[in-house]
Amino acid sequence: MVIHLTPTNFNEAKKGKAILDFWAPWCAPCRMFGPIFEESSKAHPDIVFGKVNTEEPANGMLAMQYGIRGIPTAVFLKDGKEVGRFSGAYPKEMFEQEIKRHFG
Repeated sequence: MVIHLTPTNFNEAKKGKAILDFWAPWCAPCRMFGPIFEESSKAHPDIVFGKVNTEEPANGMLAMQYGIRGIPTAVFLKDGKEVGRFSGAYPKEMFEQEIKRHFG
């Protein structure tokens, strides 16, 4: 399940294992990666999958906090600490490899 994150519910996503997808509605690569992110969330119920719409004014601070310079960017967190990231619309196989690499 994918959670749409805002500053209000953001701390919940930082507990345990989480993957944050920083994206924007106008971004074509983001729209390509979105269904892959959604599908992977169903295959990994033990991981929080959170989407952060960088176009929402309240989310600007979240993007700045993580130093997001390009979208889509996926940030992998373990107990609130960043353990990895990538930018770009990864194909499903590559995204799954990243999940295994960071979360075993």
